[in-house]
Amino acid sequence: MKCSSATSRSGSAPPGDRRSAWAAAAFLSLGFRPFFLFAALWAASSMALWMLALHGRTVLPTAFDPVSRHAHEALFGYLGAVFAGFLLTAVPNWTGRPPLAGTALSGLLALWVLGRVSVAVSSHLSPWAVMTIDLSFLVALGGMLLREIVAARNWRNLVVIVFLGAFVAGNGLYHGEAMGGGHAASGYGFRTGLAAAIMMILVIGGRIVPAFTRSWLRERGADHRMPATFGGLDRLALALSVLTLVVWVAMPHWSGTGYLLLASGAAQLLRLSRWRWQDTGAEPLVWVLHAGFVFVPAGMLAMGVAIVWPGALTIAAAQHLWMAGAVGVMTLAVMTRATLGHSGRALAVGPGTTVLYVLVIASVPARLLSDAFPESALSVWTLSAALWCSGYAGFVLLYGPLLVRSTGR
Repeated sequence: MKCSSATSRSGSAPPGDRRSAWAAAAFLSLGFRPFFLFAALWAASSMALWMLALHGRTVLPTAFDPVSRHAHEALFGYLGAVFAGFLLTAVPNWTGRPPLAGTALSGLLALWVLGRVSVAVSSHLSPWAVMTIDLSFLVALGGMLLREIVAARNWRNLVVIVFLGAFVAGNGLYHGEAMGGGHAASGYGFRTGLAAAIMMILVIGGRIVPAFTRSWLRERGADHRMPATFGGLDRLALALSVLTLVVWVAMPHWSGTGYLLLASGAAQLLRLSRWRWQDTGAEPLVWVLHAGFVFVPAGMLAMGVAIVWPGALTIAAAQHLWMAGAVGVMTLAVMTRATLGHSGRALAVGPGTTVLYVLVIASVPARLLSDAFPESALSVWTLSAALWCSGYAGFVLLYGPLLVRSTGR
């Protein structure tokens, strides 16, 4: 009682309450903290739900067919959270304006969570309500980012808003196609959202991969082996990729689309070859960025083969090079690096994080094996899912404490 009275008179909280308040303030201090943690939790749990559904162990009360729910949550659910975490942290650095934090950040996170719940129980809700709830998160995110970029006159980064707008449009189309009873996982909405994601990787990844490689090499005195700077080849490759992805969204089975994908894949591989990937093997935090980026041209080449030579490879397998490979590996690379950097830790990782990278990378060829062994497809999918879930669950275990507690910088 005396302790309680003293605390009340002094106006200070008990030590336990102070620690809780400090942890809450740290967790909501920058967008990457809550959104990276929830993205990783969702990446693992949503995949586990998909596997349970495939094995007939659980049935969610969703109006989406199982494949469409899985594809939607991997693309617009998981990646939407990663986009939020990355952009809410990067845009303040680009603009010099204060970051979204506290109550506003928790409100945005709540919108994302409501979107996941609404899709999961969509059979009990109006399709229009599900669409409105799910889209509200991305629309609010885009509005907040646009306000900051315009206020700072940071016109160079408006391209990010353009790609985010295409991502939002893809999600809206996806819901519309699901409402119409179509297989939304192979529709215009999915392709639009995925194309926007791939372009985001090509543009932002095209900045950070050579920049971080250059910084790491310079620290080791390898100034004579610097990645190429952005130039004409990069502009040509990006322009060709924009054209290719627009045509792919509109005409995914046209042979001309396949040849464009093959050309774009070759151009992006040439672009990557100039970033000194061969010198980065000593630091997983650097080579994983190259590994994530290479899945973009690999997916383009695979998709081109699948279109030009039907039967050589399935469209679904080619898409997984983008979804699990480019999106999964690149986002994991960015999440680990940003968490370390903004938590004041050294930009170097040990065996634990390296294992996370290997697990998620290995999930991609494991998934592709289902084409070679169709009679064992379910077992192969389960193996791939187990590798994926292990990688993201490991991220939560290793990086969750940094995201929740560390104030960093």
